[in-house]
Amino acid sequence: MSQGHDHDSMNPGSMNMSPSDMMMHTSFYWGKDAIILFSGWPNGSLGMYILALFCVFLVAAAIEILSVSPAKIGTGNPRVGALIQTCVYAVRAGLAYMVMLAVMSFNLGIFFAALGGHATGFFLVKVRAPANQNQTASKV
Repeated sequence: MSQGHDHDSMNPGSMNMSPSDMMMHTSFYWGKDAIILFSGWPNGSLGMYILALFCVFLVAAAIEILSVSPAKIGTGNPRVGALIQTCVYAVRAGLAYMVMLAVMSFNLGIFFAALGGHATGFFLVKVRAPANQNQTASKV
C-alpha cells in the first residue's frame, strides 16, 4: 500500500462529501436542520422534524414507563420471570441509549422533547403507583 494516501481517503463515505456535509454542532441550537440518529433524517423537512420530536418524546416516556417492573411476573417459574425482567431491562437500556444519541445532536427541540417525554413518563408512573397501592390495600 502506498504511503501517499491520507486516512480520510481510505473511508469510502468521505470521498464525495463537502465540508458543509460533515458539520457537527458542539453547542445547542434551534432549528429543523438536524441529523437525528440516522443520516438524512429528518432531512430538513418540517414535517419529518415534528415526527422526530414526537418519536423522541414517546421513546423517552416509554423508558420511564418500562422502569417500573412488577415485583412478581405472573409465571410459575421464577427463572422465566427473571428472563422477562432481563429482556425488559435490555430494551429499556437500548431505548435510553437511543434517546441519549438523539440528544447528542445538540438540537434544543430534541432535547426538550426528550426532557418532556421523561417527565411525562415519570408522571404517569407516579400517578399509577398510588392507584395500585390503593387497590392492594382495599383487597386486604
